[in-house]
Amino acid sequence: MANDIFSTLRTYLSKVTDGDKSATEVASTVNQWLREGGEALKVKIEDEVERSVSKMGFVKRGEFEALKEEVARLKNSSPRVAAPKKSSKKSAPTKPATKKKATKKSPAKKVGK
Repeated sequence: MANDIFSTLRTYLSKVTDGDKSATEVASTVNQWLREGGEALKVKIEDEVERSVSKMGFVKRGEFEALKEEVARLKNSSPRVAAPKKSSKKSAPTKPATKKKATKKSPAKKVGK
């Protein structure tokens, strides 16, 4: 890449020296070329950062905020299921559960010394 820059600069310098282009034209062309190169570099860096961050399992803040808003919207729009109310009326008596007879336990034996 460094060779490309120097090669391009040499070409423009020779055009200025030969009188084919003015210094202003060359400066404007080089400036435009640098802006385009910078923009291309910026895009490559952003793509690489996004790829690396995605590999780590992170998401962009904008995506997170959008998801958060969607969840809130879904929570607000979903019908609520009411818990069944206990009625104050007594229901018909049900058959009582059979109770086990209590067995009498014998006291623990004392062990002599």
